[in-house]
Amino acid sequence: MTGPVAVADSGGRRRFIAPARDAVAAGCFDHPLFEPYGAFRDVLRAPDWLAVDHLDARLALPGRRLVEQDAALLADGLHYETRIAERGCIATRARSWHDQFNALVWARYPAIKHALNARQCRHIAAQGPAVRNRAQAALTQFDETGVIVRVRDPALLDAWDRHDWAALFVEGERGWRTGAIAVAGVIGHALMEQALLPERVLVGKCVVVQGGDDAQAVAHTAAMIANGRLLGDPSELRPLPLMGIPGWHARQDLAFYRQADYFRPLRQGRRYPALEM
Repeated sequence: MTGPVAVADSGGRRRFIAPARDAVAAGCFDHPLFEPYGAFRDVLRAPDWLAVDHLDARLALPGRRLVEQDAALLADGLHYETRIAERGCIATRARSWHDQFNALVWARYPAIKHALNARQCRHIAAQGPAVRNRAQAALTQFDETGVIVRVRDPALLDAWDRHDWAALFVEGERGWRTGAIAVAGVIGHALMEQALLPERVLVGKCVVVQGGDDAQAVAHTAAMIANGRLLGDPSELRPLPLMGIPGWHARQDLAFYRQADYFRPLRQGRRYPALEM
């Protein structure tokens, strides 16, 4: 595995750099985070990159197509989101883990991606491409690092909202094993990119839905995003230390769950929205 994976950009911010394709072990994709993408194991495990047009043919997205991002494409002057909505073209960089994962999310959860795109375009049309409001920040956070979690046991949600990680993950282990709480969908393509490094601990930004069916939870989330009742502000998203989920990390002893820099305490005054029904 490669070493440093972050560099400073021109503004001094840290930017994640994904490992080279040949540095990623095939077993990486056996992690539960990638389970929803089992139908695309050939794409994930391919020894070399698929050309963008070949990836487009493999995924066959209804009403959308992957188009290689180059100077000719960008010459149209359209915003990334506007181009998708008006021309059906998803600008995709060649040999990019980030953009490959984005394409897979379009294939696996098209209703979610269509809803996110439509909402972004409404905001762009209303205020122009140079201004971003809090709703757009929420939409982007969910697009990049989003996870849909469904919950049947309100006690587990209460523990989560209190950041009582021991109650949620340790005492609540059976709930994760039996489906009283479960990951219904992994949306964040940046989250999957970071998961290429097995030692990395990840935090998902979550929408939480009541119920016991994954497909229904995803469909409900897509509908709520589309009608503007969800993702109006980043504060709606619940952070979840994903490596705390039973079976998601190699070392889940008590010392692991006591790492306060990862399993963070609830910030004073922080409140989460009501459960989506």
